[in-house]
Amino acid sequence: MRAALLTIALAAPALAEPVVPTFREETESAGIDTVFDGDWDYMVGGGVATFDCSGDGFPELFLSGGAGPSALYLNRSAQGGALAFQKTEAVTLDAVLGAYPLDIDSDGVRDLVVLRLGENRLLRGLGACRFEDMTQAWGFDGGDAWSTAFAAIWERDQTWPTLAIGNYVDRKEEAFPWGSCTDNWLHRPESGPETQRFAPPIPLTPSHCALSMLFTDWNRSGQPGLRVSNDREYYKGGQEQMWHLEPGQPPRLYTEAEDGWKRLRIWGMGIASADVNLDGYPDYYLTSMADNKLQVLKDPASGKPDFADIAFKSALTAHRPYTGGDLRPSTAWHPQFADVNNDGLLDLFVAKGNVAQMPDFAAKDPNNLLLGQPDGVFVEAGDRAGVASFGIARGAQLVDLNLDGLLDLAVVNRWETAQLWRQTGALDGGWVQVRLQQDGPNRDAIGSVIEIRRGDKVERHEIASGGGHVSGSVGWLHFGLGTSAAAEMRVLWPDGTEGDWLTLSARSFQILRPDQAPETWTAE
Repeated sequence: MRAALLTIALAAPALAEPVVPTFREETESAGIDTVFDGDWDYMVGGGVATFDCSGDGFPELFLSGGAGPSALYLNRSAQGGALAFQKTEAVTLDAVLGAYPLDIDSDGVRDLVVLRLGENRLLRGLGACRFEDMTQAWGFDGGDAWSTAFAAIWERDQTWPTLAIGNYVDRKEEAFPWGSCTDNWLHRPESGPETQRFAPPIPLTPSHCALSMLFTDWNRSGQPGLRVSNDREYYKGGQEQMWHLEPGQPPRLYTEAEDGWKRLRIWGMGIASADVNLDGYPDYYLTSMADNKLQVLKDPASGKPDFADIAFKSALTAHRPYTGGDLRPSTAWHPQFADVNNDGLLDLFVAKGNVAQMPDFAAKDPNNLLLGQPDGVFVEAGDRAGVASFGIARGAQLVDLNLDGLLDLAVVNRWETAQLWRQTGALDGGWVQVRLQQDGPNRDAIGSVIEIRRGDKVERHEIASGGGHVSGSVGWLHFGLGTSAAAEMRVLWPDGTEGDWLTLSARSFQILRPDQAPETWTAE
């Protein structure tokens, strides 16, 4: 499948200095009270999903509860106003570790993939935030594992998605929780161009206790691979992984001998992808314990997946707490790139928290908000922005919850109430939010690539379902524009069709469809 391509050309250069955004915590006043609870078998997981299931354009929140109850919260916020949510019983599953929204059957209504300690479930959206369990009807083997990672893609010429499920420690081992890792599974469609069921899962052997997965076109070949980040605390002889995913062929592991893949062993917990160094290829931020990585291709022309780590020179190691007085190494979970201060430069949020009470790692471990600068070096601003929580964080989402053009923040904490922050500060930078829609399969154009021209520089973003730490989002795609008054865009759709160049006004919401004029969206 050819990736969709969206290009934005900005009329003005990015702002020279990072502006620190201001956040206000509104957890209690917004009506959020879900806690990610549980013992050892919930030490990983704890995700949040954001997606619009009501049809009003505002994203809902699904918060995993672990051993406690999970909850779907309907968004009742006024545009630009305080955050407000209504807790429902629309999804009452227990033992939930995380979730990813995805329009599996391409009916225009988002479904929900729910990862659990036990059988995973596929919930079909019925509209008005109602769901039905289609796990068996869609032929999906939910298994009985400890599922802690997910990714989805539509393979070439397929009308049904391919799902990857990452599993953790084998709970049936006598030495649990210190036993062997469980096989990850690849769920491809049943054979046939019009299939609407999944075939029996394909084991991705060897597997090494996955905590994050991402389909990514790492070399811009048009053929994505599957990156897998693994927790070295448990695996035996393992490493970080990437799988070939060629249509009609069994998945095949990238190796050093055949492909030039270099072994990397970290406590892999989350993956975030963005074109940080502006070379036109996706870069990968890999969270870990103490030593986070930012991988960039050494030589894209070589065609080999040989990566260099530029986290140190980019000031993105985030290896110790920057406030709170605890100087022991950090434990990082969910990473996410976004332009939080709308200055036209990428920023990075990282959710932090001790596994439980590991004495060699920081107990007071604040979340990071690292702001990008024109020279490629990031600066920490989590404490100044107001999001330096000392909760034991896991999953998270940066998303515009009240549709005012400013990204807000939801974080799931272990043993404590999930937290919600609204961005309140007035920013000078502009923004545009777009939504890609197409008829037929893959309505949200998962696997697209967004290309942004900023002066004489170009950055590209893959739009994925997966990555992070058990936390996913589908909806408006937010881009900061700095001082530009408009964005010039084009779309290369999954079938290879290139759309016309479009000029879109800053501070607007736009729906883009193949061969159609853009539709300006306004909240009712």
